[in-house]
Amino acid sequence: MTERTGRPAAPAGSDIPRPRHDAPAPRGRAPADGHQAGPAHTADEDSGDHHHRAATSGGRTGPHVADPVARAAGARPRPSPRAEIPRPLRIASEACARMLVLAAGFALLVFLVIELRVVVVPVAIAVLLSALLAPLVRWLHERRVPRGIATALVMVGGLAALGGLLTAVVSTLVDGTSQVVAEVTDNVGSLQGLADATPFRIDVGVLGDQVLQAVRDNQQTLTSGAVTTAATVGEILAGFALCLFALIFMLHDGRRIWGFVRLLAPRARRSRVDVAARRAFASLVGYVRATVLVAIVDALGIGLGLWATGVPFVLPLAALVFLGAFVPIIGAVLTGAVAVLVALATEGPVTALIVLGVVLAVQQLESHVLQPVLMGRAVRLHPLAVALGVAVGVVLAGIAGALLAVPLLAVLTAAVRSLVASREVAPRAVDPLRPREANPPPALPG
Repeated sequence: MTERTGRPAAPAGSDIPRPRHDAPAPRGRAPADGHQAGPAHTADEDSGDHHHRAATSGGRTGPHVADPVARAAGARPRPSPRAEIPRPLRIASEACARMLVLAAGFALLVFLVIELRVVVVPVAIAVLLSALLAPLVRWLHERRVPRGIATALVMVGGLAALGGLLTAVVSTLVDGTSQVVAEVTDNVGSLQGLADATPFRIDVGVLGDQVLQAVRDNQQTLTSGAVTTAATVGEILAGFALCLFALIFMLHDGRRIWGFVRLLAPRARRSRVDVAARRAFASLVGYVRATVLVAIVDALGIGLGLWATGVPFVLPLAALVFLGAFVPIIGAVLTGAVAVLVALATEGPVTALIVLGVVLAVQQLESHVLQPVLMGRAVRLHPLAVALGVAVGVVLAGIAGALLAVPLLAVLTAAVRSLVASREVAPRAVDPLRPREANPPPALPG
């Protein structure tokens, strides 16, 4: 059969392509029908070829297309702004940005703690006391004493001991004030001789008169300061009540309180966080227990030295040394200096030198024997870290900061050491009341 154009049709199933009548003939060859292409057909071919070259060059015209180097290299993508910054500078800037975010968060936390110090400090002291008294409560509970009764017995015994100590200190101060004033008056001559032996010309009598005159001149300021002191005493009493209330519940329901707090951790890391918290509290138990033992040894040693040399106020000074031992480094130095000054004012320079020798001997015993033996395993803190922690605590929160800085460092160190440990045990295998549990197990060999 033939198509309407008069050409024979291709056989059915043939793979021979049929020529299209609208396709332009190749350049330099005659059309299939035998007619010669005219000038118009040649112009169409040139125009189509021009458009084909423009399309293959990306649609660009002008000098960019005519440049053989640009045509050979092709279009290059423009580098991103991130790639234009040197890698070390980019890493340093990203690290600084993260550090600024962390510093801002830490500053906000410190600000909140300082603003809420009336609540934070009593609760922190309650945690320290719970670390000291919780082993006693458990010891009674293991001997079939109900937990509520055990908590009550420990609290009553602790309050009775504290009240008796305060009563003895206050009564000693009241009874010995007149004696100390008389002894200081008698020793003014020896103090004047000691002052004359120095390069500085100091008149002890004139200095005492100037102190009394300064007190009279600033009587109004002292009176207004007494009102502030009354407000401070009110805050202290409120903090003491809050501390007592929190301590009772920590001793009685400590496990339930921690069971609720641990729910704040992610479920996948809850077991790891639980173990870290148990080890941190075990470190706190070891720190408080060792500090109390060191404070008792310091108070007994310096108190016996003061009693042997005849210095008055032995019990108040021993109590002061006991309290000062809870502030590492600074507390021992300040309380020892107070004991030496009292000995100098009441008994003279020879007795003061003897007391100074006793204080130095006790402090050396504390630093080289008691601290390494009692705190060596439970609390691993470098002396520089202790000194810096106490200094930062004093700057941020005064005496309370100095008291809580080192325990906080001990807790954080134990928690971080547990979190980064290569292997860990189940939470039930860690006893938070045993200081030996503060350190994670060693890594497996190989």
